[in-house]
Amino acid sequence: MLLALLQENSVVLDVDANCRAIAAAARTAAARGAAVLVTPELFPVGYAPRRVRSGLDPSLLPELQERLAGIARSNGIGLVYSLPRVTGQGDWQISATLLDASGATLLSYGKVHLFGDDERAAFSPAREAPAVVDFNGIPTSLVICYDVEFPESVRAAAVRGAELLLVPTALAHGFDDVPQVLLRARALESQLTIAYANHSGEEDGCRFLGSSVVAGPDGGLLAQAGGEPQLLYAEVDPGAAARERQNVPYLAERRPDLYRTWGL
Repeated sequence: MLLALLQENSVVLDVDANCRAIAAAARTAAARGAAVLVTPELFPVGYAPRRVRSGLDPSLLPELQERLAGIARSNGIGLVYSLPRVTGQGDWQISATLLDASGATLLSYGKVHLFGDDERAAFSPAREAPAVVDFNGIPTSLVICYDVEFPESVRAAAVRGAELLLVPTALAHGFDDVPQVLLRARALESQLTIAYANHSGEEDGCRFLGSSVVAGPDGGLLAQAGGEPQLLYAEVDPGAAARERQNVPYLAERRPDLYRTWGL
């Protein structure tokens, strides 16, 4: 299965411009034969947590979600997008959604680990564990940005059966070890493929690293971007995770009962 990752600069609160960028990428990726396009964290509204919280009318979110579903449907490609969501209790959270090629929602996820003062001022952390769905024959899950830096988040997806983890992110300059070292370690220790799609350029004073990456279940790099805008592609072998889990059975040989006595 071919993955496409959008690495691009979004425009804060310019939904039309950002949706045009997603639509153009979806057309290109679909023509290339990609099954899914993964876009960065909060890309349709721009990554600027305080400005988004103060300037975005949440009543517009259903229309924006339908617009994104239309992009998936009209191009015949799966789509991962990230938007704010408002809970029934009125809490704002950062979310990610996986659509299939018909625009139907397969999976939604709320960000559990918020990063930095701006995110904590604008959003509340979610609590639900990553869920897993079948996407084109591969058990697939979602986490968002900082979540992937915690082994517990990735392992939670893996023990639920995930073999592919799709990660919208917003990683700034200065954190080069995250895509270069940490993502590969997470993929290796939980023996799944991780696709990590980042912003590029500068938004609201934040300079983004780029360096979107796809790491395989053996920890090897399947694809890596530089700092400039691009569409990054990687082919995922549907049998790779199962082979790695058979060769070195990390998941099967865990001892969670013992770990609990250690305070974990």
